[in-house]
Amino acid sequence: MATAADSKPVSVEAKPAGSATATLSVFSNGPYTPKPITVKTSSRCFNSSPSPPPKPLFIVFPDSQGKYEVILFFPGTSVSNTSYSKLFDHLASHGYIVVSPQLYNLMPPKGNKEVDAAAEVINWLPKGLQSHLPENVVADLNYSALMGHSRGGLTAFALAQGYATNLPLGLKFSALLGVDPVAGIPYFHSELDPPILDYESFNFSIPVTVIGTGLGGLAKCVVPCAPEKENHQQFFNRCTSSDRAHFDATSYGHMDVLDDCPPDLKSLAISKCMCTNGTLPRQPLRQCVGGIAVAFLKAYFDSEGDDFKTILADPSVAPITLGQVEFIPAPSS
Repeated sequence: MATAADSKPVSVEAKPAGSATATLSVFSNGPYTPKPITVKTSSRCFNSSPSPPPKPLFIVFPDSQGKYEVILFFPGTSVSNTSYSKLFDHLASHGYIVVSPQLYNLMPPKGNKEVDAAAEVINWLPKGLQSHLPENVVADLNYSALMGHSRGGLTAFALAQGYATNLPLGLKFSALLGVDPVAGIPYFHSELDPPILDYESFNFSIPVTVIGTGLGGLAKCVVPCAPEKENHQQFFNRCTSSDRAHFDATSYGHMDVLDDCPPDLKSLAISKCMCTNGTLPRQPLRQCVGGIAVAFLKAYFDSEGDDFKTILADPSVAPITLGQVEFIPAPSS
């Protein structure tokens, strides 16, 4: 598979639940101060060698000297990449560089075109990302993760599944995270050709974590934002060759992972009006999603699996109530 790289070997099979009661540090802000930058397609770099990206980027990185692994994050349908700033701050505070491309502005393209646009960004990263970071902040692309929310989750899975036509990709990925991924709603042009759920089993073997919401399947307007037959459970079920984990934020809605007040009117309207929202504060959900992502990546990138094992064994350590929690190891080869 062109986009899949081996992750570091680590055993994260859940242990029997213990007596853990304190919230893990992965759910709190980490030791680094996050610094956001916006990179336009015509932006010049920190150094004198311009290498503009093919799509505008929102990048959040630790504002300290060091070498940091990279998360490539794709936003949901018509949502601005800056609408996830609080989640990105959490990830960057734990030592990750988050790169989020704005693949389109208003109306989304056909699903396959969006995947190809994402692949253009991927092919730019090895030659262009470092030139937009301070010299003392080094992007470690040896272990990188795909991550996305909603339609962006579909894009992340599609890249791992090999939908991009502009191959070979210039970067391999070692982990995949879906935040309430949705397989496609026809009138939003989000379905892929062929539809991704036509696959009974995905052909990649990189480790996967899927985080769903309990209210995503409830309609607020015409149809649910995350219909049951197109939702997070369907993606998890098809990752049959991977170590795979599944979490369900039962009291939250599809858009509740976004900032409380997204900065642009379009994203604010989508966040508040299009999907069923939960009644609880959003910050604990962002902490939960960010914490699970950090624990997952620490396990598979750095062979530090204790936090991930603890969450799997005792979900009560999370800052929100998690319903269904599953972990299925990859089949033995």
